[in-house]
Formats: sequence, C-alpha cells, structure tokens
Amino acid sequence: MGILEQMSLKGKAIFVTGGARGIGKSVAEAFCQAGADVAIVDLDLETAKETAEQLRRDTGSDTRAYGADVTDPEQVNAMIEAFLKDYGKLDAAFCNAGICLNVPAEEMTFAQWKKVLDVNLTGVFLTAQAAGKVMLKQGYGSIINTASMSAHIVNVPQPQCAYNASKAGVIQLTKSLAIEWAKRGVRVNSISPGYIGTDLTLSSPDLKPLIAQWNAMAPMGRLGKPSELQGICVYLAGDASSFTTGADFVIDGAFTCF
Repeated sequence: MGILEQMSLKGKAIFVTGGARGIGKSVAEAFCQAGADVAIVDLDLETAKETAEQLRRDTGSDTRAYGADVTDPEQVNAMIEAFLKDYGKLDAAFCNAGICLNVPAEEMTFAQWKKVLDVNLTGVFLTAQAAGKVMLKQGYGSIINTASMSAHIVNVPQPQCAYNASKAGVIQLTKSLAIEWAKRGVRVNSISPGYIGTDLTLSSPDLKPLIAQWNAMAPMGRLGKPSELQGICVYLAGDASSFTTGADFVIDGAFTCF
C-alpha cells in the first residue's frame, strides 16, 4: 500500500465531537476532503446542522449532524446508536469537545471546576469509551483525543487551573486506553494544540487582549491556524498510523520548548 493510499480516508466513517465550529469543524473538513463520511456532534445542534450541510455541499461526503451533551452517558450512547444505524461502522473518533474558564483558583466555585472537568475529561472518557466498545467488537479503530499544550505547561497570564488539570488528565487517559486496547486493534492518541486562532479566540472579549502577549512569548510569533491541525488528525485517523498509539502530539509552534 502506497503512502497516498495509506493517507486516504475513503470509505471510513468518523465522528467529531465539538465539530460545529473551531478546531472540530476544521478537522472534520479535512476528514471529508480525505474521503471520509463524517458526523458532526455538538451540543449546538443547529450550528452542527449548518456545518454538516456546508461540508456535504463542499466535499460530497455523507455528513450528518447529531446533538449530544458529551457529559451525559445516555446522550453519548444514543448518539453512537444513531451513528451506527446511519453508517454501519465506526472507523475513527475525534473526541474534541472542550471548554475553558479563566477564573483565579481561589475564586473558582466547585460548579465551575466541575463543569470544566465534566466536559474536558469526563466527556472525552465517555465518548472514547463508547467508541471503544464499538471498535473492540469490530477489531479495529482509531480514537483521537484533544488535549492541549496546557497539559504540559501552565499558561500565563490567564488563570485556568481547571483547564490545565483536565487536559493533563486527557493525556494520561489516552495512554491508559492505548495500553488496554493495544492488542485488540484499537489505537488511542491525543493532540496537544498550542494557541489556535479560532473564531472564538479571535473574537472573545476575554481572550482577544491576551493575543499580543501570547505572540510575544511564542517562538514563531503568532497563533496557530485550525488548518494546521488537519494533517496530524488525518494521519492518526487513517492506516498510515497503524503503529502509532499512546502518543501525544504537541502542535504549538515550539511554545512548550522553553
């Protein structure tokens, strides 16, 4: 099998959580361009439908939208059941949904802490677990979890202890699942993006003032683009990464190198 064939996702069925916008939407687009049929899973079903329609129109892929709260196991399981009914199999899953609250640790309420951990860590576990159950029965599959460079460093100047802790947990969860499922055909890896210039980041009144500070600290002097995460995700979802599992890929323009 040649490298171009290995990188192709033709005939594969994939779901993307948090796929309605931002990193999830960009990676879903790449999956479609590589030939996959992709389900856009998001709490915001209306925007998910808009994204799915756009990708279907632009790429010709069988792209559908599903509404689900990744912190609710019943909703996650219902989404998986609907996905399998529509697609018949599950080749790859991009467990990407996440949130961040910038609150000083001494002021953070338990509800705020729990919300971040519920979405970023428990949500990844529930979607990866549900995907894993299907893939273990099939004997194959690839799961990609979104961690963050914040799992490796403490970001400044924004206070985000819950986010940092949750993303560190994603990496260790990824490694744990990879070890458990390595001999059963299911691969589990994570990506750790640096600061990425999504529409939300660029327009957020809380984050926009920080961009100049981040860029001043960044070796490349800029934010990453959502499209710069596409290649690694296509690689991990496809056959080219058949010997890759339990790995975390840091895509941060060398931000964490010092």
